Amino acid sequence: MVPPSQSAVGLRVTLDIWHPDCWTLTVTEDADGGLLGHGVYPIDGAATGRFTVYGETTDAVERLVAAIQNSPLTDSVWETDHLHATSETVPGSASRAIVVRYAIENSINDALVSRGFIPDEPVRMHGGREYWTVIVQTDRATLGERLDAVRAENDAEIRIEDIVVPRGGPGVLPTDDLSGRQREVFDLARRRNYYAWPREVSATELAEELDVAKATLLEHLRKAEAKLFGHQ
Repeated sequence: MVPPSQSAVGLRVTLDIWHPDCWTLTVTEDADGGLLGHGVYPIDGAATGRFTVYGETTDAVERLVAAIQNSPLTDSVWETDHLHATSETVPGSASRAIVVRYAIENSINDALVSRGFIPDEPVRMHGGREYWTVIVQTDRATLGERLDAVRAENDAEIRIEDIVVPRGGPGVLPTDDLSGRQREVFDLARRRNYYAWPREVSATELAEELDVAKATLLEHLRKAEAKLFGHQ
């Protein structure tokens, strides 16, 4: 259990994650559709998760389900469409509900939850990446430490896509350490919803607005995020 520090507050954080030996990443990398994850549970020594497979067409969904069934990283797949109804919004025009059983050591769920990252909405998987929106009680320094621990445990790549600080909360994301240019770039990215999903502006568009090269803008953002989120 992770004890909260006295200065810790509740944050809502969106994480862009890649980790090895993950079936959700391999099957979605080149797929037309994606997955929504609704929870993973340890049952009889394996991970069992409930997912929605979605796509623009029924054929795209069926191809993705077949890829999951044929993946060497999954043990079993069964459908649940006839067992439950859902009112949540699903991307795409077609979808199917499934339950997947797979090796628990290939799941990053426990590494996140055990460090206080509580899923706040379904996990999105598409394009070979996982996007977790979580709530966590922490301060700036501890947030970076916890993410570093998850990275080390799972050999994972984790990038913070967005972070929401409660109104009136303490200075969890003080920008005093940023250079003037880093602060300008980061503030513009937040205002233009660069960190939203789906993104409402591209890095190229931000670079054009600031009259800088795209590579320069991304480097300013990387350095600003490293300082703000406690990961170098």
